[in-house]
Amino acid sequence: MVKHIVLWNFKETLTAEERKIAGEQLKMKLESLKTQIDGVATLQVIINEMSGSNKDIALISEFTSADALNAYQVHPLHVEAGQYVKTVTQERVCFDYEE
Repeated sequence: MVKHIVLWNFKETLTAEERKIAGEQLKMKLESLKTQIDGVATLQVIINEMSGSNKDIALISEFTSADALNAYQVHPLHVEAGQYVKTVTQERVCFDYEE
């Protein structure tokens, strides 16, 4: 299995209400990919509400193989979701590893 972890912050220009809406949309768009793209074993989006963290959003996912992760990254549905994510986030950090 391949783990794919991505962390972001919301754009600083978003109000608290805009962050709430963006978080709901981002979660819906990304989590729906689990059932739409082959090779995605698990996929969860967490919107952080604890003040001790320095990231606002986490995507924690697992893929059946490195090839499945590579296919996911270029899949049209993922690309479309990613376009939205880029409009509301900044400071992306990604960490992939195989178990």
